[in-house]
Amino acid sequence: MDVRLWGKYDGLSRAYPVICHLLDTAAVAGVLWDDVLSSRTRRRIARELGVPEAEGRRIVAFWAGLHDIGKITAPFQAKVPEAFAAVAAEPQFAAGAAHAVSERSLRHETATHWALVEFLTECGYPQDRLVRMSAGHQVAQLLGGHHGCFGSVLREKELRAVAAWQPGLGEDGWREQRHAHAAAVRRLTGAMRVPQGALSGPTAAVLTGLVVVADWLVSQVDVIEPRLPAADWRGSGPELDEHFRGALAMPPSLVRGAGLGRAQFPQRSFEEQFPFPPNKLQADIAARLPGLVSGAGLLLVTAPTGDGKTEAALHAASVMARVSGASGMYFALPTMATADAMFDRVRRFADGNVEGERALTLLHSMAWLSPAYADGQGQDLGQGSVVSSDGPTGTEAGRWLRTPRRGLLAPLSNGTIDQALTAVLPVRYNVLRLLGLSDKVLVVDEAHAYGPWMHSLLVRLLEWLGALGAPVVLLSATLTGRAASSLVEAYRRGAGFPEPARVEPCYPGWLYADAHTGEVSEPRAVDSDRERDLRVETRQVRWDVRERPDATPRPGSRRAALRELIAPVTGQGGCVLVCCTTVEEAQRTYRDLQHAFPELAARQGGLRLLHSRYPAHVRQRISAESESAFGKPADEAQAAAVRPGSVLVATQIVEQSLDLDFDLVVSDLAPLAQLLQRAGRGKRHERANRPSWTGDPREPRLVVLEPLGEDGTVAAPKTWGAVYDDALLRRTSVLLNKRAGAGIAVPGDVQELVDAVYADDFSDHLADAAERDKLAHLDAARLAATAAEGQLARMVTIPAPQDVRGDLSVLSSSDPGITEELLTTRLGADTGRAVCVYIQPAGFRTLDPDGAVELPDSFGRAPARRQVAEVMSHTVPLPGRWLAGRTEEHDVPKSWRSSPILADLALLPMSRGEDGRWTCRLGTREIEISDVGISAN
Repeated sequence: MDVRLWGKYDGLSRAYPVICHLLDTAAVAGVLWDDVLSSRTRRRIARELGVPEAEGRRIVAFWAGLHDIGKITAPFQAKVPEAFAAVAAEPQFAAGAAHAVSERSLRHETATHWALVEFLTECGYPQDRLVRMSAGHQVAQLLGGHHGCFGSVLREKELRAVAAWQPGLGEDGWREQRHAHAAAVRRLTGAMRVPQGALSGPTAAVLTGLVVVADWLVSQVDVIEPRLPAADWRGSGPELDEHFRGALAMPPSLVRGAGLGRAQFPQRSFEEQFPFPPNKLQADIAARLPGLVSGAGLLLVTAPTGDGKTEAALHAASVMARVSGASGMYFALPTMATADAMFDRVRRFADGNVEGERALTLLHSMAWLSPAYADGQGQDLGQGSVVSSDGPTGTEAGRWLRTPRRGLLAPLSNGTIDQALTAVLPVRYNVLRLLGLSDKVLVVDEAHAYGPWMHSLLVRLLEWLGALGAPVVLLSATLTGRAASSLVEAYRRGAGFPEPARVEPCYPGWLYADAHTGEVSEPRAVDSDRERDLRVETRQVRWDVRERPDATPRPGSRRAALRELIAPVTGQGGCVLVCCTTVEEAQRTYRDLQHAFPELAARQGGLRLLHSRYPAHVRQRISAESESAFGKPADEAQAAAVRPGSVLVATQIVEQSLDLDFDLVVSDLAPLAQLLQRAGRGKRHERANRPSWTGDPREPRLVVLEPLGEDGTVAAPKTWGAVYDDALLRRTSVLLNKRAGAGIAVPGDVQELVDAVYADDFSDHLADAAERDKLAHLDAARLAATAAEGQLARMVTIPAPQDVRGDLSVLSSSDPGITEELLTTRLGADTGRAVCVYIQPAGFRTLDPDGAVELPDSFGRAPARRQVAEVMSHTVPLPGRWLAGRTEEHDVPKSWRSSPILADLALLPMSRGEDGRWTCRLGTREIEISDVGISAN
């Protein structure tokens, strides 16, 4: 063995031999097997390999130790000329050294894939007439994917003449050194047994993720530097034995320091987990679920907003994790705001009810700016990070886990659903997400909140989780029976039960699907503790949102209706939510109400505006103030106090997972499911002194403002664009007007109504022929759009687990059009981020209008986290069509381009006009920043 062949160099005092890095990785992989993988996963891997668990551990460590064997090639070694010069002149390396320049395109992970097939075949790994089904090729392809992307299956003719097809591999000495290194790893790991069969796609993906984690852990400069061998180290047998013993002694603290490990869920009753007794839903799940759970499975809970689904899910997840052997949990929500709101609840639960490793991460693109997550640990901003020598305390995840790709590896995670769904997109390192989810209970909140695109991705993810034996909890307030069935069936298919079962969810209630038997329990209908009659009023109004605030509203207009509905607040108090469809309409509505009710506008908190197009720090402040003003009373005294009159104007961001309580909810027309969600913010909590004008304190009231088109019929304004489907809006309008005066029993009528609005025969019941024809036309457009989104999702997702037969390349893609940015809340929701830069009279630029925070436009080589956080806290999301008009003046300073987070921002150079307005040009638009956020003219 020639120990001059290096494996790590950057940042080190001298080169680190490749054999040392291989042995370090093998040792850590063994510890990850012991301390991170659940017993269920270890058993599955050993079963597929056809060996006992102890042998499975040795084999996996051996494979991990082979991952960088492709570095023993001239093209890689030539990356450090001074190290390469020592071997290039040797006769056994000379032929291959000639290819060092011409074959630089040969990546070392590709070389690993090509080079290992022969070695593993010589080790006795089973062969098949199909290359992709041969165990040696599958392992070689698996290890070649350790940089997040798998190579294509090699062909027979390529395997017969590897060096001819890949000259960069070299012959003679290069091949001999690769075999010598691989043989040494095999000897030291003791992996002399060979697998008896091919791995399934899910197991291969998980093992690739484990190899990646082991490689990353031991590749840190602070880990390698103390382990550099002496200058006279020659890699003799005894020297290799000693190095490997040191590697075996190192990993436990390394893995614990990274926050990796298994969470444990001790057996506790619901009353022991929470400081309040369970309601009917929670009590029924707590009493009956343990009798159904024998391993992995899926729990579907459907109940109205405010019925305690979160606590039911946390308790159920602990039961399912304990029985199935899952070693963590990921609580997934639709948006960043709802994820932030849930973070503290998950942390409090973990603090009191989880043992073992309890590192908790918050996962979404702006998580590191969340106040709940800003504990000084920070996120890896591209400068690299080291594992702390001290283990994490409580539920605080360390720096190593706080990166987008590693976050799901934490035992406990809370974040947005896209973080989980990316596991089934063919993007780089999706295997890390599959590894992170494989041993967790996935809780999906607001499962009804996803359109056809996201629903299709969720279906594919559930297939993979069923195959991996990962437990799942689905929560929904307004899920159609058809959608519920598709999700349950997807999980069962993945678990090996392709034939459909009878799935008929009840509302409110729950059901359980067993991954081992495929059986679906009888749905459990549970009475709600919060049965209420929802008063729904519809008002068809002329859409005058764009009229000037000082213009007198015409009778029958939207502005007139809002004035009438809000007027009692000024004299009698009470809290009103006005929910608008677009940011622009929310801003205009707020301006209009400022003019109409100056007394509300003048009082602190009397009139608020909340939407997404504020700078991040402003939106966080408004959200916190809104939760304080309209949230759950802290105690009985607060519940008995009379709330002063106030109005919150907002977009649909308030309809999910935010615990807000209003005396009246006014909403623009939206699909029925969204309206019911918004109605759940009406009279949500017990309050002793609601104003008399709000009616029965136990009877929430929802007023729906329906826009009239030019022909006098209900029609979405053009300004709404594609926010909502026209057919669903029309169906919702018809359904609500049919029930005028009857009210809606919550929860009794909810499932029936939600299913009815999607019914195939909906238009058959319409008496007016013209109305039937119009709805049929809209339905056709809706079904076409739904089919298109579903088809696109099926085209870009990875195959179903049962369709990954030997070839792992189908799990990754080099298609530049398939990126993580493709995964958005709504298909076509093209957005970017910008930051307003205020040009002060003296010419300098600041991040604030008052000139107190100077723009940090001159960073060093690596921007400090504090500087990056300062800039990002002032960013605002903008539609992609606006940013299409950016020019050079909107480019970030040159020093920002070294930071991946800052490089893609757009600068908005704001100048103050004589009228006091801060504005700039962006293409054909005039952009203004004011107290209502960013707006465009």
